[in-house]
Amino acid sequence: MMLKNPQQAYANNSVNTASPGELTLMLYNGCLKFIKQAEIAIEKGNAEQKNINIQKAQAILRELMITLKQEHEIAKNMLSLYEFLISRLIEANIQSSVDILNEVSSFVTEFRDVWKQVIQENRKLQQVGAGGIV
Repeated sequence: MMLKNPQQAYANNSVNTASPGELTLMLYNGCLKFIKQAEIAIEKGNAEQKNINIQKAQAILRELMITLKQEHEIAKNMLSLYEFLISRLIEANIQSSVDILNEVSSFVTEFRDVWKQVIQENRKLQQVGAGGIV
């Protein structure tokens, strides 16, 4: 039996087999993708696509907010930052501002890069704990 959409099947499998840390990384990457698509839509004068993509980026930031463990101080700080970014995305949507999108993108890129480092360090620690570095 032939798969109708092998790319979709691969994407579904990636999500279903990813660790929580990898899922968070996927969310950051998705947010950046939608911000970039909104920027392209602004440049092309496509208000509908701009709006759709900015709303998708906002939805991802809301999902990231839900995943925060509020008992940690850093989570409270991240919550405030996510709220700020969502408000900036609203402004970017209203003003059709590529500059604001770039501002939000730089924050999300930094969060993503730090998160990627955390995942890599965690893997190293797990390898050392499993009997040495492989």
